[in-house]
Amino acid sequence: MDLYNKYSDYLKRRYGTKVYKLPINIPVTCPNRDGSISRNGCVFCGDEGAGFENLSNTLGVREQLETNMKYIKQKYNAAQFIAYFQNFSNTYLPSRLFSEYIHQAVTGDITAIYISTRPDCITNDQLDFLKSLKTRRKLDIVLEIGLQTANHHTLKILNRGHSLAEFTDAVLRTKSRGLKTCAHYITDLPWDTQDDVIEGSKILSALGVNQVKLHSLYILRDTKLGEMYQDGIVSPVCIEEYIQRTITFLEYLSPEIVIQRLIGRAPKDRTLFCNWGMSWWKIRDMVEEKMYCEGSYQGKRFNYLTPKTTHPAAEA
Repeated sequence: MDLYNKYSDYLKRRYGTKVYKLPINIPVTCPNRDGSISRNGCVFCGDEGAGFENLSNTLGVREQLETNMKYIKQKYNAAQFIAYFQNFSNTYLPSRLFSEYIHQAVTGDITAIYISTRPDCITNDQLDFLKSLKTRRKLDIVLEIGLQTANHHTLKILNRGHSLAEFTDAVLRTKSRGLKTCAHYITDLPWDTQDDVIEGSKILSALGVNQVKLHSLYILRDTKLGEMYQDGIVSPVCIEEYIQRTITFLEYLSPEIVIQRLIGRAPKDRTLFCNWGMSWWKIRDMVEEKMYCEGSYQGKRFNYLTPKTTHPAAEA
């Protein structure tokens, strides 16, 4: 039995070959940064957002794709690619401009389009456009939606500017159009408990998200979280706690949900704390080894959605 539903295995099943994700960086921001909700952003978010390894957004979408595609083709002899709109909230712009950017990513070698965004920045017009594009071009389209935690108290501390309700609504509206969803989730938030992690796993399973991307909490300079860390207000959980929480999250998660990754990375030059000073693949191996030794696997505790008993009166 596989330990968890690995993304690399899913891609091979889906497309019959190895598929590579190509990041795209477009000039967008976030309602949590431009004053619509807040000007402070999420407490963990730096000025570069998640795109610290991306090409400059002064380059066009097609130019970014062609540059990265050329390199990956030469190095790995790759033939199929995913266009990944990665940085900030990629649906936070007018529908006309949004559709123009997406159209630029549709080329012969692109087999899927992934779009990272916030749950409160996805309009019905955008979803209708993506549904039409999916049908016409036979593309897989995945909305990667940031949640991070299901605990509403922690969402406030993170200054996310949305609640679980907005995430739920975004997932349901996306799924109703035949599009796929991926949830971003942080399992080691110091304000959360293991019970919060379990509840988050249950909620994502009940909503039927298609994929999950797990993060560990990294801390950057010149962020609110960085200030809290340097002032001793917040401390990361230990590596053993992260591993246990991640395994518990997987045990309660539906085995149908694809795991894009178990842990992320951060920009080295501005990092105050990231992954306990260890490489991401080392921590991934530690998670997998513990799961193997303890007989753990994704979905081991996935037994809570369908009632197992009836009311006694029903037996009469």
